[in-house]
Amino acid sequence: MKKSLFYLSALAVCFSACKESAETTANGPDSSAIKAINDSSITKYLSVIAADSLTGRKPFTAGETKTINYLKSEFEKLGLNPGNGDSFFQEVPMVEIKSTPDDRMIVKAGSKEHFLNYLTEFVAGSRRVQDEVSIKNSPLVFAGYGIVAPEYGWNDYKNLNVKGKTVVVLINDPGFADSTLFKGKNMTYYGRWTYKFEEASRQGAAGVLIIHDTEPAAYPWTVVRSGWSKSKLQLQSEDNGMNRTVVEGWIGLDVAKKLFALGGQSFDALVTKARRKDFKAVDLKLTTSLTVKNKIKKSITYNVLASIPGNKLKDEAIIYSAHWDHLGVGEKVQGDSIYNGAVDNATGVASLFEIASAFKKLPKNPARTILFISYTAEEQGLLGSEYYAKHPAFPLAKTVANINMDMMGLAGKTKDIVVYGYGQSELEDYAAVSARKQNRVLVPDPVPSSGLYYRSDHFNLAKVGVPSLFTGSGLDNIVNGRAWGLKQVADFTKNRYHSPQDNFDAKTWDLSGIVEDVRLLFDMGYRLSNESTYPKWKDGSEFKKIREKE
Repeated sequence: MKKSLFYLSALAVCFSACKESAETTANGPDSSAIKAINDSSITKYLSVIAADSLTGRKPFTAGETKTINYLKSEFEKLGLNPGNGDSFFQEVPMVEIKSTPDDRMIVKAGSKEHFLNYLTEFVAGSRRVQDEVSIKNSPLVFAGYGIVAPEYGWNDYKNLNVKGKTVVVLINDPGFADSTLFKGKNMTYYGRWTYKFEEASRQGAAGVLIIHDTEPAAYPWTVVRSGWSKSKLQLQSEDNGMNRTVVEGWIGLDVAKKLFALGGQSFDALVTKARRKDFKAVDLKLTTSLTVKNKIKKSITYNVLASIPGNKLKDEAIIYSAHWDHLGVGEKVQGDSIYNGAVDNATGVASLFEIASAFKKLPKNPARTILFISYTAEEQGLLGSEYYAKHPAFPLAKTVANINMDMMGLAGKTKDIVVYGYGQSELEDYAAVSARKQNRVLVPDPVPSSGLYYRSDHFNLAKVGVPSLFTGSGLDNIVNGRAWGLKQVADFTKNRYHSPQDNFDAKTWDLSGIVEDVRLLFDMGYRLSNESTYPKWKDGSEFKKIREKE
């Protein structure tokens, strides 16, 4: 599970008759190319990528085969070259695990047994490539936020031996509750659920349970439930996942409060203590037992890569990225079981094609190579991009920048455009110049606690030092205003994100905002593609030192 959605639903009135923005009338070789980015071609792509025929585009399914072959075909039609040597595909070896835990998790308080119901009160699985795993009478320990962050003077595991134990941890990081800690409301990677599982494994815990809370998590329990009721993918490893905890999972907030009370603890009091640097883990005086049965399949999934070779600096690359995968077929909701992922992320893939088409309409190729990557298994934990970062088609030192597109907005035209992780790199300065051509401004994430900068594929490129930009739809609609935009955010997140209701409707979707955003991202990439300088990370970015070491 990668992320929550703060993008806008398709309710705005179409603004296609509005005056074209300044960059479309600018004189220059990129002018006609920008004008070629339009809603009709985006509609054409969305009608295919978000169709039921692709059965939710999940890796290791027939939907994947249809999807990646469609991507290859469209890149070829646009006249692009293969992006991975002489191939459009990059093999990504993964293992699929369908974990089925016991219907009830047993929790003991003394001699009394209590039971948690699967899906409604807990979800769980295992990354260990074994047919069956179990924890028996594993002591439950509350480890605060489950974070070890030396740079913030924070260690929730200090003097704690968790061997054989199951740690219970809070979602997000302490900055959500106390703006003086970490980066305040701007969530760090320490707040990601993926990090919490990783850290519990490093500490040697037998199990880990994250307490779900909708506000700091930024998505409801239904998102957790839908994600964990399906099979999950992970990159193949030499140790077959034996370095991970035996069991990992989630419990609901109300469940956590009841469990703490069973152990004679006040949930609210312990959460308050967990916001202090001197917090010490607490034995909850409870034990838990659970068996998980796994169905295992090892196979290959694929990233799709296409390129436009540079004419002067062809060994230097600018990456445009957008993941092609979604959640496949799952639990039926309102009569539909296909998770089409129209916004997430058919919109990003359609935008990838639009930008590729625009570059091909230029009088000549740009100086630098433009590499288009559509990643696999983003929804499974950014796995396709993780693999690419370890096996890049271009040396990382020669990778100039990554511009990522994930869940493009549907609010119509706006006066602004959101930048996630605002303040990270000089790519924002390029984006700001392009935004001014459209009479728009860059604004920070309105809900920085959601940590979206750490929840999409560009993050894996950032982790290895490549300056990476991730933008979201603007909020300040030119007719309805910002409050209306925020209302659409909440509605989409609650009712359509990661559900079968994320469908494409050509009659009601307003694509004028996507057109503006894609033109902006093309414009900034076009400028960058004809320079010889490299954008830098800004002071204060956690990725700055990584790039400077190269």
